[in-house]
Amino acid sequence: MHSPWRWLLPLGSMSSTALAQTSGWNMPVGVTEISQEIYGLHMTIFWICVVIGLIVFGVMFYSLFRYRNSQGAKSAHFHENTKVEVLWTAIPVLILVGMAVPATATLKNMYDASEAELDVMIIGQQWRWRYEYLGEEVAFNSSMSTPWEQIDGDSTRDEHYLLDVDEPLVLPINRKVRFLMTSDDVIHSWWVPELAVKQDTISGFINENWVQINEPGIYRGQCAELCGVNHGFMPIVVHAVEEEEFETWLTERKEAAEQEAMGVDREWEFDELMARGEPVYRAICASCHQADGQGTPPAFPALANNEQLVNDLDWHIDRILNGVSGAAMPAFRNTLNPVEIAAVVTYTRNAWGNDTGDVIQPASIAERLVD
Repeated sequence: MHSPWRWLLPLGSMSSTALAQTSGWNMPVGVTEISQEIYGLHMTIFWICVVIGLIVFGVMFYSLFRYRNSQGAKSAHFHENTKVEVLWTAIPVLILVGMAVPATATLKNMYDASEAELDVMIIGQQWRWRYEYLGEEVAFNSSMSTPWEQIDGDSTRDEHYLLDVDEPLVLPINRKVRFLMTSDDVIHSWWVPELAVKQDTISGFINENWVQINEPGIYRGQCAELCGVNHGFMPIVVHAVEEEEFETWLTERKEAAEQEAMGVDREWEFDELMARGEPVYRAICASCHQADGQGTPPAFPALANNEQLVNDLDWHIDRILNGVSGAAMPAFRNTLNPVEIAAVVTYTRNAWGNDTGDVIQPASIAERLVD
């Protein structure tokens, strides 16, 4: 849906696009029609403000110079000049109306998420994102993948420091995608500048937004809400691909989900669970309990040599499934599948010297989820 006022926008943006793309001082032009419309509106209003500033300050400095006291100028005394009062009221009103009409048209377009071809649920969690492709049976968590060695300063930080994830959100280009956004805990904000999407995710509410990407590529963003101690560790990566590539990816993810579901009913070996549990722990748990299991007490207790964890398997599983009320430990029963939960429990009970020898099978976790 195109705004009827789009013809106004290039007037303000044409002379500034090259500067904005090279200087980094301006907002990005973006890769969606909405982002380009917002940029054009932004530049139109910017140049209106520039012209107003030049006129006002030009008249002011000319008057100061032309009618200065040293030249013998005498100030005029007048009161209730009707023409002047009409002008200084009418001109600002006309300027505001001239800005409000195209701005309102753009806002209407921004909030029109109807006729979407794909629905994606975005769930903010401390501290990661969960994406669910509604009607497609595909869902996954997206966590920061920047190595903790870089964060701790033990290795060189790469180009996308704190902006890489293990699972990007994959979207097709040239297709309208509706986002339904909520949160499992505190308020987060899903923000990708080049897509012109910045939306709060609030527990108990579902906000709506949409995007239609024009160009394939990788677009990065971050959580823009101060959501807790690891707020800076919630990057967003959107991978926009051709429609054929997206359909292939979606089919592969469905098959992988089916294989994962089938894994619930088989017996897993200890080494298999440890290998599966380590990446789950690093993606989900390490941001609070640290990669080496030492935690940051008292807020995030150590898991290494934790006597209660080692001696009470039921307590350990219950904490992962149901979380801890009043603490930052969330419930993972609806976030992780039985295989992932069994793997991460097995891993944490046998890593860092815990060495309990326990092997937790996905089937036993699935039984607890039913109860």
